[in-house]
Amino acid sequence: MSSQTRSAGSVEEQLSIIDGLIGLPFPESEAKTPHGWGGPGYRIAVLRQSRDFWDVPDVEAVTVAEEELEADLAALVAVLAARWGGPAVVDLWSCLGFGDPDQPGVEAPEPLGSLGNLAGSLHAWRLPSTGRWLGLTIGQADREFPLELIAAVGEAATLPDVR
Repeated sequence: MSSQTRSAGSVEEQLSIIDGLIGLPFPESEAKTPHGWGGPGYRIAVLRQSRDFWDVPDVEAVTVAEEELEADLAALVAVLAARWGGPAVVDLWSCLGFGDPDQPGVEAPEPLGSLGNLAGSLHAWRLPSTGRWLGLTIGQADREFPLELIAAVGEAATLPDVR
């Protein structure tokens, strides 16, 4: 693991977290979990996190961190695509009503609302016979904060029809 990242995690460990998320019941109320947070109808886990960028004037450090997380994301997408086929790409900003003058500031269902505040798009799979979907993205709360490789599981009805 590079010195650019704080959290450990091989792709196998990340897959283990993902597989655990898929089978866990959703919390009855908003709550922190061992890998992230969740609430009624969803769970979100941070699979890997870069360092923060408060004191990093070097843009190259951000680029290196992005490349490392993108490599992990690509590896996870390849493994999960072998299980369930290629992912749909969800435009998270459109879930929040951005770009649609008829629906400005729409409140998206969770976890899409939270994810839309961190990232622009999501690789998503509808999980057969579970009533759930799984999504992966790379997000960042603000440019000084760490980049995060994020997995989310939600109720199937909350994922927009895409393909």
